[in-house]
Amino acid sequence: MRAGTVVAVCGHESDGGHALRDLLDRRVTCVTGGRELFRRVRASRSRGEDVCVVPMTLGRDPELVADAARTLLGLTPEERGRTVLAEPFGTAEHLVGWLRAAASRVPGDRALLVTAPSGDPFVDADLYRIARLVRQYGRHRTVEVALTGGDPDPDEGVRRCRALGAGRVALLPAAWAVPRVPEPGYCEPGGPLLTASATAGVLDARVGTAWHRLDRHGDDGLARGLGAAHDHGHAHSHGPGGHAHGHGPGGHAHGHGPGGHAHGHGPGGHAHGHDPAPGGGGHGHGAFGAPASASAPVHADVSASASASASSVLPPSRSLR
Repeated sequence: MRAGTVVAVCGHESDGGHALRDLLDRRVTCVTGGRELFRRVRASRSRGEDVCVVPMTLGRDPELVADAARTLLGLTPEERGRTVLAEPFGTAEHLVGWLRAAASRVPGDRALLVTAPSGDPFVDADLYRIARLVRQYGRHRTVEVALTGGDPDPDEGVRRCRALGAGRVALLPAAWAVPRVPEPGYCEPGGPLLTASATAGVLDARVGTAWHRLDRHGDDGLARGLGAAHDHGHAHSHGPGGHAHGHGPGGHAHGHGPGGHAHGHGPGGHAHGHDPAPGGGGHGHGAFGAPASASAPVHADVSASASASASSVLPPSRSLR
């Protein structure tokens, strides 16, 4: 049995890991990406420890997964041989389920303000889709969105809820970080999103699956991780001089029209340039070729409570609890 080290790589959803301090087992190391992740994995491997890296996104930071995969590619072949990249902690589909479970515990006469730290424009826009699904399949008439450090911020979100007739507003975090309550006279906290026991159960499941894939299929998860942001930040440009960029692993971009020009940057980068005039064209850049697509996510059972998000699948020697 492999008694490995678990490294949780964290991004803006958890304030660089600070919001996870009270949720994760002390034996799990929290790091940010890039150099900090690289140094931590290399140090563990130098001690002969097997390492499983888990991207701690809740579905709003696909670049965290791709960046972790690129970082691990910098290890030596010997170091990578006993290092695995797990699937992300959660997907957007999981997040919808966890938010619905949290919303079910809020009285129906409250407005819900779904809050999260601001990311890039694409993940911020997707939060509106997530909130719409929470409203569609829930019992709360008013469900609004607020972005910590973005627009609308929680203060503005509360004002919008009150303008729509809400007497009380529950802040529902769609991230690890729990926002401050802007107006205690009208607001109440609706989080955290997951309890410590639920978090441990999901983390156990991700780690167990990662080791199983390596043991049975020789799959270290890096190819899948490189493709995590494949459809994130899709750019499209039309018209004379149209210029578009798709960034990240599997970046995809189109430029149409005279002088159309497009770039796709990152592993598996793909680009098209369409130009009826002579000399028109497009080019794409990809460093590692087309990565294997990610496997289908496991959808959360939204009828169950968040504390039953996942059961542990790890053998005793790998359990985090």
